Amino acid sequence: MKTNMIKLLSIVLLAGGGSLLGYSGYHITNQKVQEKKALEDAQTIVKAAGNTEEDQTNSISYSFAQGDVVGVLTIPKLKKELPIIEGTDEAELEKGVGHYSDTKLPGQKDRIFLAGHRDTVFKRMGEIEIGDILEVQLKSGLHQYEVFETFIVKETDLSVLKSTAPDEILTLSTCYPFEYLSSTNERYIINARRMN
Repeated sequence: MKTNMIKLLSIVLLAGGGSLLGYSGYHITNQKVQEKKALEDAQTIVKAAGNTEEDQTNSISYSFAQGDVVGVLTIPKLKKELPIIEGTDEAELEKGVGHYSDTKLPGQKDRIFLAGHRDTVFKRMGEIEIGDILEVQLKSGLHQYEVFETFIVKETDLSVLKSTAPDEILTLSTCYPFEYLSSTNERYIINARRMN
């Protein structure tokens, strides 16, 4: 009787483990498909607009709804091109890098805040160093930023969202430590200053 119970428990545990692995595999594959589609959409938007010169005397205006594909974040050092999606809810972060809607966008001479998951789009963020270049390409053209600092904050520290006007600062944020598999209460921050 005891042996049968152990066998039954083993079968249940194996089936449960198999189901979890299957679900995880589906989730990872689905996330990659969504990210790839969003990047293709972003590249199409950027190519259609071309590389227009920005008018430095006026602030550029944008109009995006939550979930819209905004543009492309390029991290040359990591050889990564990532789609930027308007909003930072889970649905947006599944597709790419999320733009925190209460902050600005390139050309608006203020803070631009982008967030991403450390195990997907922002994998290897710890390799970015001071002096590295980050590029954001939107309909308004190509905007370049040079990293000038990296630091760690508590997830509740909202100072990383404060205005930096008239300085245009690109802020990237992801969970920290990088190697944790569960949620954390710290965020790794990268700040980059507008070039030119």
